[in-house]
Amino acid sequence: MEPDTVITRTVIQRFRSARIAEHGLHIFLFGALVITGISQKYHGSDLSLWLIVQMGGIDWVRMVHRFAGLLFTLAICTHLLIAVFGIVVRRWQPALLISKKDIDDAVHNVRYYIGLEPRPASGGRFTYEQKFEYWGILTGGLIMILSGLLLWKPVLVTRFLPGETIPAAKVLHSNEALVVFLIIAGWHIYNAIFSPAVFPMNMSIFTGTISRERMKEDHLLELARIERRSPDEVLREDAAESGRSARRSDGRDAEEGDSPPETSLL
Repeated sequence: MEPDTVITRTVIQRFRSARIAEHGLHIFLFGALVITGISQKYHGSDLSLWLIVQMGGIDWVRMVHRFAGLLFTLAICTHLLIAVFGIVVRRWQPALLISKKDIDDAVHNVRYYIGLEPRPASGGRFTYEQKFEYWGILTGGLIMILSGLLLWKPVLVTRFLPGETIPAAKVLHSNEALVVFLIIAGWHIYNAIFSPAVFPMNMSIFTGTISRERMKEDHLLELARIERRSPDEVLREDAAESGRSARRSDGRDAEEGDSPPETSLL
């Protein structure tokens, strides 16, 4: 959410080192939680039994799961505190908040996919897909944190809450984890790796940079804001520059075609 973007001629710095490191940490922790959690949920499968044995037994699996869960909780709380501090104190723009424009953009893109619009919706710093994905994962993560804490100390919890809280938390924790896993595996990984627009992979969260051309395609409003031009001016001037480049290329090709062929004495 912080103002990370810095632009050069053809490459834009989209994420700073802190965001790259945070993303890497979340990948590691989520992977550990998925492996140790699914091994316990489907403990009767051959793959789960093999994983449990490789990790030293069920006690070690549970310990790793809880430790990773604590680190994940700390990472999420730190992320939220930094976001609140940045927005309230440092006046960052809340770029990930869902607005009416995001709903309009989703409808616009549906119309684009069926041929009723000439081009896709123009995205800001984050597109509506990225916002929906972010909030789906964040809310799912918060649900898993709360339900996981309840399951960690069931005897203590039932001193203050009804006994039905524990089985309800177990169902919620397990199913919500599966939902978040499917969001990441099905939506996020497709958009970041297998989407034709970025294949073989969108590396911006690992390198911190994005090409200006990709920025124009996915985040036109943000690019226009950075360059202090309107979106129409960005598209119009880029189209004019492409036309000039094509004419210069045609001129060079014509000159090369008119020149006599090179000869050799050998």
